[in-house]
Amino acid sequence: MNWGRGIITGMILFMLFILGMCFYMFAAPNDDYDHQYYEKGLTYNQYYNKEMQVIKDHAQPATQISGDYIFINFRDPAIGTLHLQRPSNNSLDKTYRFDSGQSSDVQISIKSITKGRWQLVFDWQSNRKAYTYQKEITIK
Repeated sequence: MNWGRGIITGMILFMLFILGMCFYMFAAPNDDYDHQYYEKGLTYNQYYNKEMQVIKDHAQPATQISGDYIFINFRDPAIGTLHLQRPSNNSLDKTYRFDSGQSSDVQISIKSITKGRWQLVFDWQSNRKAYTYQKEITIK
């Protein structure tokens, strides 16, 4: 084997490698990034204040999964939303509105929810104060 044939073979293998990487990169799914990154950055102080309000008032909601329901117990009557976010697939995310009325208990049906790990994001108002709280759960 002479030098010319080895160099040409090496170049062909390198070009095939580069083409293979191009096909792989275009076939890979899009990066999951937050499309509203800058808007959220502008309102971060409001979000942070609501998180600190939960800590200051010891208002973390207690959650319990039983059967096909998530039972949520707030410290006081609450009105707000619950976002169920799936870390592995954001197309499965769901949002539920709730109003506990005179009690401080809320139940959310999870019959149509895929089993696995979920991030719960609570955003509620209680006693004229706004709160935000996040918790991770596993639905079995």
